[in-house]
Amino acid sequence: QVQFVESGGGLVQPGGSLRLSCTISGSITGIYIMAWYRQAPGKEREFVAAIGSSNITQYVDSVKGRFTISRDAMAAPVLQMNNLRPDDTAVYYCNYRPAVAPWGKGTPVTVSS
Repeated sequence: QVQFVESGGGLVQPGGSLRLSCTISGSITGIYIMAWYRQAPGKEREFVAAIGSSNITQYVDSVKGRFTISRDAMAAPVLQMNNLRPDDTAVYYCNYRPAVAPWGKGTPVTVSS
């Protein structure tokens, strides 16, 4: 059973930065693309960024140039978020892409002055 534990969220002012981490226990054979997703209040969960086995990355248009996805030493996804905006406020989750594993609790990110 795969489990994800996200961390690194918090309250930050517009223009600030946060770095999200993901701890993974277990794995699913054959799936190598890791991703970050987010769910804003009152909205559906959406894809944010992904990184493949060759470190090829993909981003939703709204975060391009501001967010960077990478892998840590355990190959778990890390999301560096810069120049944060109020519309980035959401609970952030890591999972595979496609998101076939159970969702973790996420880490909340609040961007507000």
